[in-house]
Amino acid sequence: MQLECVFFGPFRDAVGEKTVVRETDAETVGELLAELEAGYPDLEGRLLADDGGGLAGETVVTKDTIHVTHLEGLETSVSAENVIRLVPSVYGG
Repeated sequence: MQLECVFFGPFRDAVGEKTVVRETDAETVGELLAELEAGYPDLEGRLLADDGGGLAGETVVTKDTIHVTHLEGLETSVSAENVIRLVPSVYGG
Protein backbone atom coordinates (compact mmCIF):
# COMPACT_ATOMS: atom_id res chain seq x y z
CA MET A 1 0.00 0.00 0.00
CA GLN A 2 1.00 3.61 -0.31
CA LEU A 3 1.04 5.69 2.86
CA GLU A 4 1.51 9.45 3.16
CA CYS A 5 4.11 10.56 5.73
CA VAL A 6 4.57 14.23 6.62
CA PHE A 7 7.82 15.31 8.31
CA PHE A 8 8.45 18.43 10.39
CA GLY A 9 11.59 20.29 11.51
CA PRO A 10 14.80 18.27 11.60
CA PHE A 11 12.94 15.17 10.39
CA ARG A 12 12.13 17.03 7.17
CA ASP A 13 15.82 17.90 6.82
CA ALA A 14 16.78 14.24 7.33
CA VAL A 15 14.34 13.06 4.66
CA GLY A 16 14.85 15.96 2.25
CA GLU A 17 11.12 16.48 1.69
CA LYS A 18 8.10 17.58 3.68
CA THR A 19 5.80 14.85 2.38
CA VAL A 20 6.63 11.36 1.17
CA VAL A 21 4.17 8.85 -0.22
CA ARG A 22 5.83 5.59 0.71
CA GLU A 23 5.17 2.11 -0.60
CA THR A 24 5.02 -0.09 2.49
CA ASP A 25 3.93 -3.47 3.80
CA ALA A 26 3.82 -2.09 7.37
CA GLU A 27 0.69 -2.95 9.29
CA THR A 28 1.48 -0.86 12.38
CA VAL A 29 3.00 2.50 13.21
CA GLY A 30 5.98 0.73 14.81
CA GLU A 31 6.68 -1.24 11.64
CA LEU A 32 6.40 1.92 9.55
CA LEU A 33 8.80 3.84 11.82
CA ALA A 34 11.32 0.99 11.63
CA GLU A 35 11.08 1.11 7.82
CA LEU A 36 11.56 4.89 7.82
CA GLU A 37 14.65 4.61 10.04
CA ALA A 38 16.08 1.94 7.72
CA GLY A 39 15.23 3.91 4.58
CA TYR A 40 16.55 7.27 5.77
CA PRO A 41 19.86 6.83 7.64
CA ASP A 42 19.64 10.33 9.19
CA LEU A 43 16.46 9.22 11.00
CA GLU A 44 18.08 6.16 12.58
CA GLY A 45 17.52 6.17 16.35
CA ARG A 46 15.41 9.32 16.19
CA LEU A 47 11.94 7.75 15.85
CA LEU A 48 12.02 4.59 17.94
CA ALA A 49 13.47 4.27 21.45
CA ASP A 50 16.64 2.17 21.67
CA ASP A 51 14.87 -0.36 23.88
CA GLY A 52 12.11 -0.80 21.27
CA GLY A 53 9.50 0.09 23.85
CA GLY A 54 8.14 3.28 22.36
CA LEU A 55 8.92 6.50 20.60
CA ALA A 56 12.34 8.13 20.90
CA GLY A 57 12.41 11.08 23.30
CA GLU A 58 9.37 13.30 23.03
CA THR A 59 8.75 12.54 19.37
CA VAL A 60 5.13 13.05 18.36
CA VAL A 61 3.61 10.71 15.79
CA THR A 62 0.01 11.19 14.72
CA LYS A 63 -2.25 8.99 12.67
CA ASP A 64 -4.45 11.44 10.85
CA THR A 65 -4.83 13.99 13.67
CA ILE A 66 -4.62 11.72 16.72
CA HIS A 67 -1.40 11.15 18.68
CA VAL A 68 -0.65 7.42 18.52
CA THR A 69 -0.18 7.32 22.30
CA HIS A 70 -3.94 7.98 22.51
CA LEU A 71 -4.55 5.00 20.24
CA GLU A 72 -2.53 1.79 20.53
CA GLY A 73 0.97 3.29 20.53
CA LEU A 74 3.38 1.54 18.19
CA GLU A 75 0.78 -1.18 17.66
CA THR A 76 -1.63 1.31 16.07
CA SER A 77 -2.72 -0.07 12.71
CA VAL A 78 -2.12 1.86 9.49
CA SER A 79 -3.92 1.77 6.16
CA ALA A 80 -3.62 3.54 2.83
CA GLU A 81 -6.07 6.32 3.68
CA ASN A 82 -4.10 7.42 6.78
CA VAL A 83 -1.70 10.35 6.98
CA ILE A 84 1.18 9.87 9.42
CA ARG A 85 2.82 13.02 10.77
CA LEU A 86 6.19 12.96 12.52
CA VAL A 87 7.20 15.87 14.74
CA PRO A 88 10.51 15.91 16.65
CA SER A 89 11.03 17.04 20.21
CA VAL A 90 11.57 20.77 20.47
CA TYR A 91 13.47 22.20 23.40
CA GLY A 92 14.56 25.71 24.19
CA GLY A 93 13.11 29.04 25.13
